[in-house]
Amino acid sequence: MTDIQKNLIAGEWLGGTGEIENRNPSDLSDLIGVFAQAGGDQLEATLDQAKTAQREWAAYGMERKQAVLNAIGNEMMARCEELGTLLAREEGKPFAEGKGEVYRAGQFFTYYAAECLRQVGENADSVRPDIEIDVRREAVGTVAIISPWNFPTATASWKIAPALCYGNAVVWKPANVTPASAVALAEIINRQDIPKGLFSLVMGAGREIGQRLVESPKVNAISFTGSVPVGKGIAAAAIQNLTKVQMEMGSKNALAVMDDADLDLAVTLALSGAFGGTGQKCTASSRLVVHEAIHDAFVEKLVAGAQAMKVGHALEDGTQMGPVVSQQQLDENLEYVNLGKSEGAELACGGTRLEMPHNGFYMAPGVFLNTTNTMRINREEMFAPLTAVIKVGSYDEALATVNDTNFGLTSGIVTKSLARATHFRRNAQTGVVTVNLPTAGTDYHVPFGGRGDSSYGPREQGKAAAEFYTTVKTAYISAGPV
Repeated sequence: MTDIQKNLIAGEWLGGTGEIENRNPSDLSDLIGVFAQAGGDQLEATLDQAKTAQREWAAYGMERKQAVLNAIGNEMMARCEELGTLLAREEGKPFAEGKGEVYRAGQFFTYYAAECLRQVGENADSVRPDIEIDVRREAVGTVAIISPWNFPTATASWKIAPALCYGNAVVWKPANVTPASAVALAEIINRQDIPKGLFSLVMGAGREIGQRLVESPKVNAISFTGSVPVGKGIAAAAIQNLTKVQMEMGSKNALAVMDDADLDLAVTLALSGAFGGTGQKCTASSRLVVHEAIHDAFVEKLVAGAQAMKVGHALEDGTQMGPVVSQQQLDENLEYVNLGKSEGAELACGGTRLEMPHNGFYMAPGVFLNTTNTMRINREEMFAPLTAVIKVGSYDEALATVNDTNFGLTSGIVTKSLARATHFRRNAQTGVVTVNLPTAGTDYHVPFGGRGDSSYGPREQGKAAAEFYTTVKTAYISAGPV
């Protein structure tokens, strides 16, 4: 009998109103565990306790908070092989990527541990005589965090760490597809010197637990990463209580390859950006905008590179691309393959389900050619190991194509021209721009976020996180006569 992994409710590990199985997408015979699903009454109880715990946590000294976050981060980095193996096993990304994700997640906590000591306010003189002004930031209160399955440890950590750093309580609803990594992180956090119920883990379906969470007047702020439709629904629910929201949603990132690009570098960046994480990244290079002068040579090397990629079990040596995360995701990916063909795109390679020694959700990386930017495969986020090449005749056309999207998360250019690189990074309408680098891959100490349908609300990561996880208080002080 498999033990049921529990939710962390008001400081206690408790069962729920039901359970779900979690299986390895690399090998469906591998049962990772059975995980409890929280009930509505449990959510209310943990929200009530969070409010009490938050007041106690906010009163902790700076060094005490710093010690907590440092301990979390250091344990995650020390256990990155163990936890990276678990992450790869349940999400499907190759072990090296899983290990790297856990280590980076630990760095988020140690970065924000240092930020605990850097919460410096401002002071000013008033326009009125003999009055001084003090401006400082205070905790928002209780923060609901709703995180995705594609980076189950890293995305959650870059939300949880600043939330705790700035004095908030956290109620975390992870994606139901990756509960094992969530329980592992929750166990590490709960072992620390924190008030009972300051941090909660509520696993459950989005339509039930997630919806009730975002509709709750007991929640002061909501940080969400996921799809555009779900994000819009959260915003609509949050506005009823005037709850603060921060949302990272869809993308349709483009990598522009110019006629003066280093061809081998461009192909390497495109393959990494398009197929890293099985294409299941919000920063994936799903549009490759290529100058006609270099197009044919680029395509030849790109297709050869995609065909040469080793697709396999996430924990096997040499695997470059693991399975997609679920049957549902695989079905949606294959539907996009058929859609691309029906729109007139040429599928140069891949885009098919692979039969492997293990029963899993394997798919060959696919490259579409002869596509236009008006095709749905170039307008909609596919979240798949699929990329589409768009041929353009000039730099100006490339920039216009990059910007012709409802999204605006990341974009990149491959060029040897300083003038083009400078013009591109100033005029690309995305929150993140890369030059001679993949569109995927960001640092933790600087802001992250996009424009358009990609993001809503204050930026994540770095010092920019304070905008969301704190509220500003302005105090006027009259000391009176000497």
